[in-house]
Amino acid sequence: MTSTTCRRIAMTSTFALVLGLGVAAPTVGAPERGQGRADLDVRFATFNASLNRSDEGDLTRDLSTGDNLQAQNVAETIQRTRPDVVLINEFDYEAGNEDLFRDNYLAVSQKGADPIDYPYAYIAPSNTGVASGFDLNNDGTVGGPDDAFGFGFFPGQYGMVVYSRYPIAADEVRTFQLFRWSDMPGNLLPEEFYSEEEQKVLRLSSKSHWDVPVEVGNKTVHVLAAHPTPPTFDGPEDRNGRRNHDEIRFWADYVGSPKQSAYIYDDEGTRGGLKPGERFVIAGDYNADPFDGDSVDGAIDQLLNHRRVNTKVTPASEGGAEQALLQGGINLEHLGDPAFDTADFSEPPGNLRVDYVLPSTSLKIDDAGVFWPVSDDPLFRLVGTFPFPTSDHRLVWVDVRLPHRP
Repeated sequence: MTSTTCRRIAMTSTFALVLGLGVAAPTVGAPERGQGRADLDVRFATFNASLNRSDEGDLTRDLSTGDNLQAQNVAETIQRTRPDVVLINEFDYEAGNEDLFRDNYLAVSQKGADPIDYPYAYIAPSNTGVASGFDLNNDGTVGGPDDAFGFGFFPGQYGMVVYSRYPIAADEVRTFQLFRWSDMPGNLLPEEFYSEEEQKVLRLSSKSHWDVPVEVGNKTVHVLAAHPTPPTFDGPEDRNGRRNHDEIRFWADYVGSPKQSAYIYDDEGTRGGLKPGERFVIAGDYNADPFDGDSVDGAIDQLLNHRRVNTKVTPASEGGAEQALLQGGINLEHLGDPAFDTADFSEPPGNLRVDYVLPSTSLKIDDAGVFWPVSDDPLFRLVGTFPFPTSDHRLVWVDVRLPHRP
């Protein structure tokens, strides 16, 4: 959708609280948890940390030293917010990178912040940079980042990783890297743009979709991780916008009814979606704002309006609202509340809400927030303004309470 005809509804998060709306109080750092038992109150987070590099192996080199400033800033952001489980998007895939970042950065105090220990991690290959063998962008040549199954200059660029304080049931992880777009019933694949041969091999996920079960005490929460393609960088066929819509739809179907998810198969050939009643948290940079930007109308609403998704509290910040006013321009035309923004983008599209942590309705939300300090906060140095010291995205966190035993 476009924002050229929209007017901003000027609503700060504080004003929204006065009105009694479902908005999290703007909070920086790690506020007090809920009143339940600590081992059952869990903070889930997502952070597009921009830990991607131009050449293969560059991130491994940077993570090996312990003195890369951007990686230090990413680690400090995580140390300040202290999530129990965090998905990092745009983390170049290479086996071992997850250990390097954990050991050399997260486990080391950054500017006085307490180190944070993640005994468990999950990382896997990505479709980015994997050659398709076809001219997927129809420019007359085969090869290059735009002809890969997911845009990338080398395999694994813009990948992702999950860190957890709680055990990950590694044998039960499901990945959907190979799922074909054409196998989704009622898909938005632009058939006139892709040849029949391309349609037979084109994968849905621009990176991958992961179901990562995390064991919290005697409970299991499925972290549903993804990073759909930006709905831009295409032509009138809107192939990226359509793909973004269907990448988001994948999780909506996956957590829907058994009939709705029957078409889904994972990389091991197992069919079906998440079993009814299972707890989950959908996390990641979904490159879609509910009101503004260029995504297909209703793309993210497939999750925000889903009957199994808890949206009673919307993560917010004071810094997002402040920056929208300071930057002005198209931000003043947006319909969405700037306190909900999670990314600081240039014009167009301006600042947007694109990063999400969405628990299932079986998980009570105690608190939530976006790590976006105001400009006079000492921690503003971690977000800054362009050129950003860390990332153009902000870490988003949600505290959930798992049902307690009597």
